[in-house]
Amino acid sequence: MYLKKKNFYKIILWVVGVVVLIMGIALFFIPPALFPDPSMGFQVLRHMSLGGGFNVFTSPDQSDISQNYNEFLTWWSPGQYLIPGFFKLIANVNLGRAIAITVTIAQLFGLAGFYFFFKKIGFTPFISAVSVVFIACQQAFVVPYVFYNGGEVLLFAFEGWFLYGCIVLQKPGVKLALFVLLCGWIGFFLKSSFIWIYVAGICCLWIRLSLDHQGVWEWIKKGVWIAIPAIVSLVCIYVFFLSKGQNPASASNDLKLTFKTFGFPLASPILSGFSVDDLVHGLIYHTGKPMFNPEWSIIVLILLAFLSLLLIISLMRFVPNKNYRIVLLVFYCVALLFFGVAYLRQLNISYEARHFRIIGLLITPGVIYLVSTFKQAYKFIFALLFTGIAVTSILYVVKGYQINSRNARGITGITQPNIDQPSLNYIMKLDKENRNAVFAFIGDDIGLEIANNRIITLQPIGEDLKIDTDDYGYEGHAGPLYIVLPANYAGPKERMIMNSFPGYKGFTLTLLSDKYALYSAK
Repeated sequence: MYLKKKNFYKIILWVVGVVVLIMGIALFFIPPALFPDPSMGFQVLRHMSLGGGFNVFTSPDQSDISQNYNEFLTWWSPGQYLIPGFFKLIANVNLGRAIAITVTIAQLFGLAGFYFFFKKIGFTPFISAVSVVFIACQQAFVVPYVFYNGGEVLLFAFEGWFLYGCIVLQKPGVKLALFVLLCGWIGFFLKSSFIWIYVAGICCLWIRLSLDHQGVWEWIKKGVWIAIPAIVSLVCIYVFFLSKGQNPASASNDLKLTFKTFGFPLASPILSGFSVDDLVHGLIYHTGKPMFNPEWSIIVLILLAFLSLLLIISLMRFVPNKNYRIVLLVFYCVALLFFGVAYLRQLNISYEARHFRIIGLLITPGVIYLVSTFKQAYKFIFALLFTGIAVTSILYVVKGYQINSRNARGITGITQPNIDQPSLNYIMKLDKENRNAVFAFIGDDIGLEIANNRIITLQPIGEDLKIDTDDYGYEGHAGPLYIVLPANYAGPKERMIMNSFPGYKGFTLTLLSDKYALYSAK
């Protein structure tokens, strides 16, 4: 009986691995749709496959539609499209199935990395295994099976192993320097927001290596082994990538201090660790119909910030492992400082818990450990909470599979939720018949199905009909123009779109289906 109990964690890990593998296989038959960020990345991949430069986004020039506008894309890191592109190339599959391979490998690597990190930092195999299950039950984990979120899932694959390295390395030297140098490049390649995680991780590494030494000189010597490769890594990232274009930190507005400026980072442990931000469709930045009005959102945020502080204090006090406490405290403080300043400066970073996912992952084994010391009644309450989060995630995936199975698919194999199959078939037929046309779409993903012509991505027009005309105007003329719009754009919205192309007159309307229409001018 003792041996069975002792090895029960292995059964847990095998079950989780098999379930993740089955979900990955399901992606081959029901591929995910795309979030906007990776959609833009795949547009870059599309242009590269047509002979464009590395990481260069190409589109018709707004001042003269007959010419191209080229921009080195620094807003997002290239891993989100290059890794699926790599699997597409070596496995000879379409992009949808390449994404399925990417997601499956990333999820398995991520869970394995955090399991070994949790064990290395001092938790038992059983606590570590249950923590992995808790992570896998969260909505943030299952999102890539419905919408490919690019750098989010790739970063998850790497974070645990990065943290594992920060714990396993025991002394300064060449191995340590190479680890710091390469991790900066690899992490940034996967997702640019890794930079703050990188800074927090190497701070933990420095503190852990120096903590047993009282002399300042010893701290400095160990810090040099970490600081020099870290600086080299960050300088290279800036010089060879970030300096070539715009990114979320490129421009800031006037300072704006509200409670949510620092309150949202303070509340991040519960917002991200217990899927609260996902379950309420975004507490501040709404991803669906909001559950709270703005006033109640702030009240809830105040409560969650207080509970999160209480949780962090409890973990620092009652979890016995020193390395875990160092990592948790450093990451929480760095997140508070980094995002607090970013929100204060009003940088283009949304109030979403996904930016703080690493905090939610780090609190997980500590919470599981604390619960294991509770009385049965409290364990039962936590089990209900655990089950509730798992059920909502399962329902999210099932509903997502049902919707994606009915949505359109084109040559990429990606699920296309913003167009129906008859309309997409007609558009792909036009693409085959033309070589000098321009296609315009509302949304970033449909244009990926165009293989032979240039594309323009237009931002949706809201019900208030307010637009920035600088974003919509395309001067000049360049072969046939095909604009695909939802049927509900009929009226003012369609006229606004057509007026954005003053070089084209006499548009012809073709109803592609009861939901979509084609406006063409030759």
